[in-house]
Amino acid sequence: MTALRPDRLLEDDSQPDRRARILDAAEHCFVRSGFHRTTMQDIAAEAKMSPGNLYRYFPSKDAMAAGLAERDRAQREKAILCLEIWAEATRNPTFAAVTHEFERDVIARMEALFRQAQEKGLVAAEVDVRSLAVLISTLADGLFVRRAILPNFAPKREIATVMAVVEAAFAGRIHLPAADPDGGSSKSH
Repeated sequence: MTALRPDRLLEDDSQPDRRARILDAAEHCFVRSGFHRTTMQDIAAEAKMSPGNLYRYFPSKDAMAAGLAERDRAQREKAILCLEIWAEATRNPTFAAVTHEFERDVIARMEALFRQAQEKGLVAAEVDVRSLAVLISTLADGLFVRRAILPNFAPKREIATVMAVVEAAFAGRIHLPAADPDGGSSKSH
């Protein structure tokens, strides 16, 4: 039996996956070393592929930068579409029902995952997992809004901040108010 080689596994992925992997690698290299100091060989090494294979997907660093800009634009457009759907849900009962059901499903799935994690000791025993799911959903919604409206949105920094809050919540270092069974936070007036 032949041993599986991780480098071979990477070569077997689909063309869109390879393009995404190359763009991720280029982004990391550009951030780490700057556009001008980054070489195609640096990007190939980061993407775990040969430089010759890299050139099959992108003929130059300029093409990669254009690919990153297009990917960023597409991600921003998705965030804007999300805001449009949410806005329409405030006026249209059909959109409201779909949005509400989607939110309930997301919260229920996260709650189930967090309960399993809690049983394994990965989430503190005193943490209300429904409240944790609502917190993460709320933070994710905020990231979507910020992504849609801020032209200088810095996803890595902002996601890192959100993840620090999530880690503190998992550890029970943040007191979370009890969530209602419908997925939202219970309101006390």
